Amino acid sequence: MAASQPLYERIEKQLRRRLEGAADGDPFASESQLAQEFGVSRMTARAAMVRLERDGLLERVPGRGSFVRQVAAARPVGTLLSFHDQALALGKTPRSRVLEAAVRPASPQEAAALYPPALTTRPASVVVISRVRLFDDLPVAIEHATFPATLDALLTADLETGSLHQTLRRLGLHPTLGSSVLTARTADDDAPELDVDPTTPMLVETRSIVDQHGNLLEYTTSSYVAHRYALKVDFSVSAPGNPARPALPPAATW
Repeated sequence: MAASQPLYERIEKQLRRRLEGAADGDPFASESQLAQEFGVSRMTARAAMVRLERDGLLERVPGRGSFVRQVAAARPVGTLLSFHDQALALGKTPRSRVLEAAVRPASPQEAAALYPPALTTRPASVVVISRVRLFDDLPVAIEHATFPATLDALLTADLETGSLHQTLRRLGLHPTLGSSVLTARTADDDAPELDVDPTTPMLVETRSIVDQHGNLLEYTTSSYVAHRYALKVDFSVSAPGNPARPALPPAATW
C-alpha cells in the first residue's frame, strides 16, 4: 500500500492552483497566515512554500513579505534587443533608476574595451551610466554601461523612461554587433537596490558592442536577478565524430 502524500505536498498543490490565477507582484499569504488557514504548524506551511520559491513562483522580500512571480522573462542571447524594447514586448513598462551618470576616468578594463590599443597608453575618459532596470515596478537588473567620452550627449537623454539604444540611433550610431561573456555571483551590496536578499543568485552578462562602422561603442556589465530574468540559447548538436565548427560571437542585448 502506497504511503499517503505528505501534508505539505497537498498544501503545495493547492497553493500552485491559487497562483495560476494570480498576477505578477500580487502579495501572497505569510507562513503564519497559511498555518492558520490550513490548521498546520508554521514548519509545515514553510515546507509547502519552499518549492514554490525554488521554481520562481514566489519571492520573499525581506521586511515586506511574499509576492507572486511569473516565470522569469527569457531573452534570446543571439538577438540584438534592448532592455527597453524587451519590456514593451512583454507588456511591461520599462523604467530605470539612475545611480550614476557622469564622465570619469576609465578603468584599465574600460579603456581596453572602448579605445584602440594605441590610445590606451594615455589617460582615457568614459561616459558611465549606471542604473537599476525595472519591469513596471519590479527591479530586474543593475546595469553599468560605459561609452567613449565623445558620447557625453547621452547624459542629456531621458535615462529613467527612455532608451539609450534609440538615443544612439538619433546620434547616427547603430549598435550592430556584439559579444557577451556570462558569469554568476550573488547580489551582495546590490541587494537593497534590487529588493532581494544578499545571497540571491545573479546572472552577470558583460558585453561589448560595435557600431555600423565597426568602431567600439559600448562596454556594459548587467547583473540580473536570476529568478526574474533568463537567457535563452539556441544551439545545434553535432553528430558523433563530427565536431561542430566554432560559432560566431552572439550579438549582445543592448
